[in-house]
Amino acid sequence: MSISTLAADTQMSAEPSGALSPAERRKVVWSSVIGTTVEWYDFLIYGTAAALVFNKLFFPSFDPVVGTIAAFGSYAVGFLARPLGGAIFGHFGDKLGRKAMLSLTIIIMGVGTFLIGCLPTYDQIGIWAPILLVILRLVQGLGIGGEWGGAVLMVVESVPDKRRGFFGSIVQLGYPLGVLSSIGVFALATQLPESDFLSWGWRIPFWASALLVGVGLFIRLRLHETPAFQRVKKQNTVAKLPVMEILTQHPRTFLTAVGLKVSEIGYVSVVTVFSISYVTVKLGLPRSVILNGLLIAAFIELFTIPLFGWMADRYGRRVMFFFACAFSILFAFPLFWLFDTADPTIIAITVAIALSLGQGIMFAIGAAWMSELFDARLRYTGASLGFQVGAALSGGFTPMIAAALLAWSGATWPISIYLIALALITVTATFFAPETAGKKID
Repeated sequence: MSISTLAADTQMSAEPSGALSPAERRKVVWSSVIGTTVEWYDFLIYGTAAALVFNKLFFPSFDPVVGTIAAFGSYAVGFLARPLGGAIFGHFGDKLGRKAMLSLTIIIMGVGTFLIGCLPTYDQIGIWAPILLVILRLVQGLGIGGEWGGAVLMVVESVPDKRRGFFGSIVQLGYPLGVLSSIGVFALATQLPESDFLSWGWRIPFWASALLVGVGLFIRLRLHETPAFQRVKKQNTVAKLPVMEILTQHPRTFLTAVGLKVSEIGYVSVVTVFSISYVTVKLGLPRSVILNGLLIAAFIELFTIPLFGWMADRYGRRVMFFFACAFSILFAFPLFWLFDTADPTIIAITVAIALSLGQGIMFAIGAAWMSELFDARLRYTGASLGFQVGAALSGGFTPMIAAALLAWSGATWPISIYLIALALITVTATFFAPETAGKKID
């Protein structure tokens, strides 16, 4: 399924009640992709910097292994803030609308990211350096926690029922585009001499965010509210306390959404964050080996993510998730065996396969599926909380846990078992989740 068929698919599908015109729909989809790319760029450059820079500049007094764990701990803080961001912006997104929250989250993300690039290091201000770093990571986490749900709903609530999987997956292209831009700019920065890179070169990716945020904000301010939320307001059924209603009246649905997220985010955290440290420190290979592999994998996902979204509309959400979980279980040990060959080509291929099948399938489909689990009046809060709590429980701690397991055992087998356990949790959630492909949502 080519991305270029987006307009044709829109026109050929049955139109839902109150749907936008094809031209308006294209604007919503691509505006969401661009804005989400900016948000993911902001969030992801921190992960790359945590593996390459922060353990040296913000936690330098520790043993190198402990410093890496501490840097990944500050990375985890952003994930812990994401559920809070999901709850706050989900609450107001379900009460005031999707558009206003999207504009606010991109400003929050941009300010936090730019200020990280301005921070003095540990050598300059001592303990205040890691403290300020953690505070700004919290700001980033709040922003991305509220952003994802709004961006997805702007699209999912504006497209035909039988094409939600495909169009929802288009929004998820913001992630590989964010990977390409964040790692790409770091790959350029690492071409500097080591002293220049550690002195000022690492700051450039964070400062560049200001320009991207300006573009994303301009686009988002031009969007219209979704038809689904307009109907909720017209019917006067806006939820008073969406979070409480989700937790008290729909706990099973919420826990299902959380479970659907944990395997995918754990897998991608190992492959895109922990692996940078593993390949460069443990295996002693140049940074370019793993960074090039991640760039290739992200480029491939530009094509596989829309394909998986299209397949989810055709074959269903559950069968695709079961397949992805099976792959995650079977590939958990070979992932590190292939890394340990220290062959740059094999490592690049391994990363591409792991991301496309271990993360890409569930990530592509999850946008539509999590949104479909909740009614329109609770959808922003429900989808955001499910996504972000799952991300916090698994993705935030995974690089730190992986580094600690490696330090404890001196081997990667505990990390593989950990990935298998996460996949089994998602298998269970998939079993209990209803099939929603093609069904009408309000």
